[in-house]
Amino acid sequence: MTVATAPSFTYRHLPATDASRPPLLLLHGTGGDENDLIPLGQMISPGSAVVSPRGKVLENGMPRFFRRLAEGVFDEADVIRRANELADFVSEARERHGLAAPLAVGFSNGANIAAALLLLRPEALAGAVLIRAMMPLADAQKPNLAGKPILMLTGAMDPIIPEANAAELARRFEAAGASIDHEVLPAGHSLTQADIRLARDWVDKLRA
Repeated sequence: MTVATAPSFTYRHLPATDASRPPLLLLHGTGGDENDLIPLGQMISPGSAVVSPRGKVLENGMPRFFRRLAEGVFDEADVIRRANELADFVSEARERHGLAAPLAVGFSNGANIAAALLLLRPEALAGAVLIRAMMPLADAQKPNLAGKPILMLTGAMDPIIPEANAAELARRFEAAGASIDHEVLPAGHSLTQADIRLARDWVDKLRA
């Protein structure tokens, strides 16, 4: 395990113990850090190499990946800036650790920055598991996501993310050519065992 800093991101790196599994880029939710999603990543894809950065934006002392103006209202200029910064970090981390393009696993704010990466810098990711994601940008150029696998897990009772908002994000990915699976679960905003099971099964199918 490595704790390091690259382009001012503090992050953890865990080398692969199973070379057949995709490397994971773990992106935490508001208030998390580089350690937060390590257990989730290991449950979803045991043996994968892991790169887990800490968001650099602080909101009342809590790390995030980009600024927001209010609950569910994003500073879109900052989203664009931070997504490009994160894409550059992914490129440097790949070179440093000898990794293929990673599969992002993001929760909440982490899922939203992963969605922004897919829309703005799709070459940074091999695909993504987006848990409780919403539209990060009201208007973005349509990327080429041809065949890129994306799993979205939405909570039907999520008080933060309207189901219609998540559905619109899934439609945008599909229109860009992604291979999108969108599951709506009987859940709120919190991570559930169903999320873990569905994500693990989905990653296993990618390897089949």
